[in-house]
Amino acid sequence: MSGEGVPVRCPTCRRDHVYVPPAYPCACGAPLAPPIQRGAAPSPITHRTWTDAWVTVRCRACGRQSQWPQPELGCSCGAVLRVPVRPVTAPPPAEPSLPEAPPAGARPSGARARTAFRPLTIRTARDAVTTAALYLTWLGFGDVRQAEPPPASGIDVRGRGLVARVDPTTRPASLKAVECLWLHAMTSSARGVHFSLAGYAPDARRRADELHLPLFVLDLTGTPQPVNDVARRLVSAGA
Repeated sequence: MSGEGVPVRCPTCRRDHVYVPPAYPCACGAPLAPPIQRGAAPSPITHRTWTDAWVTVRCRACGRQSQWPQPELGCSCGAVLRVPVRPVTAPPPAEPSLPEAPPAGARPSGARARTAFRPLTIRTARDAVTTAALYLTWLGFGDVRQAEPPPASGIDVRGRGLVARVDPTTRPASLKAVECLWLHAMTSSARGVHFSLAGYAPDARRRADELHLPLFVLDLTGTPQPVNDVARRLVSAGA
């Protein structure tokens, strides 16, 4: 289900906009966008809470019901608007069985050898680390485990021949963070992988390309997206 443009009028300045809700991949792989409630007036956001940041959406392809980021629209007058979504009223279908994680040491031959990755909704910094660990297991890395408690080194996830850093802050990951991860990977004779919620500074991206370090961004649905070519090759070929 792809997003369609919906007319939205700002209640503050009365400007008209056409809003297209972003589509994210469902766990089944189908594109899914929140169903915007046509004709309903948006409301300015003056205070944010975790509850208000999520809406319930059901996938038409597989029937799975999950939490999705609340659609928002920024108006040129400065107002940030919460765009209403049609509520899910029908009872949810039976929960489908979870795909089995690949066994330790398994090495898929490519993307076709893997089932669709099932994302984990990110509400806390710990959720971001858990999502990265699940995704690295899905890619085929063996013996993936989270650090408890988070270490000063910044290496949040380790596996067989793997070290990974997860930056859950609201600032783009820095050049220093990328270079520190690369040094840890070199001294451990391991592959380094970096995840970030807020993206990467331009110099960090350039340096990661030079060092052949895979970079991924995490959205709040828990779906990692590759940022550079080496990350896209990792997704395509697997670990």
